[in-house]
Amino acid sequence: MTVPDSTAVRVALWRALHLEVDAPPAVLHDDIGLRLAAPAEGWRLRPDMHPQGTRGYRASIVGRARFVEDLVLEQARRGLGQYVILGAGLDTFAQRNAVPGLRVFEIDRPATQAWKRQRLVDLGFGIPEHLRLVPVDFEPGESWRRKLDERGFDANRPAVVASTGVSMYLGKEANAATLREIAALAPGSTLALTFILTLDLIDAAERAQHEMVYERARAAGTPFVSFFRPEEMVDLALAAGFREARHVSRDDLVRRYFAGRSDGLQPSSGEEFLVAST
Repeated sequence: MTVPDSTAVRVALWRALHLEVDAPPAVLHDDIGLRLAAPAEGWRLRPDMHPQGTRGYRASIVGRARFVEDLVLEQARRGLGQYVILGAGLDTFAQRNAVPGLRVFEIDRPATQAWKRQRLVDLGFGIPEHLRLVPVDFEPGESWRRKLDERGFDANRPAVVASTGVSMYLGKEANAATLREIAALAPGSTLALTFILTLDLIDAAERAQHEMVYERARAAGTPFVSFFRPEEMVDLALAAGFREARHVSRDDLVRRYFAGRSDGLQPSSGEEFLVAST
């Protein structure tokens, strides 16, 4: 059976590695993704798992996940009942957070969804009623909104939509089209979307490393094609029809989740958040 792409697996392993090599308190508690991925013995020795060399990226992954999950839990306490994850990969929110009344919709490619469904069954989690796997074949342009409705999404009720680590792979018009689709959701819906800053806004000490990452992505056939200035992303969201939009910076996440850590762990610069509401 087809396995998830290497990026999805890497994210899951970094989330688990955070629990093993970084000082407490953990920003995010998630080792279920590791169990799903079931990597070969010795995975911790992989170059992309080096405890020191990947600190910034690892912190970025757990920081962004914690931010989104806090947002979802906050909205759920206010009565929100739907959470949509675009490009879910090996996300495990549904296994770690059984929130009464909250339905979780995971959107991803059919092969990845089939693999994940089987792994959840094999591990004993199963597919509970509150989890809806939504396979979407993006290549021929299949509509994720239509597939979402088919899986029980209530278009008349607000939702939180998360899209992390996706926007840089889409052209600017494709990003704008996605924003327009989400902006058309019921009033009271919220989007949390990550985007990559233009290179001139990235910390000078980290630019060379970012350029290397971009080159590797290009060589792997998954190039980063979109980079944004924060004000540009906010303007794009407002033009798409969102009622309000704000930028959440890397520094905001540092203050919220990484201040005063004994190990000095902090996210690398470059990835930031758009939070927009309908």
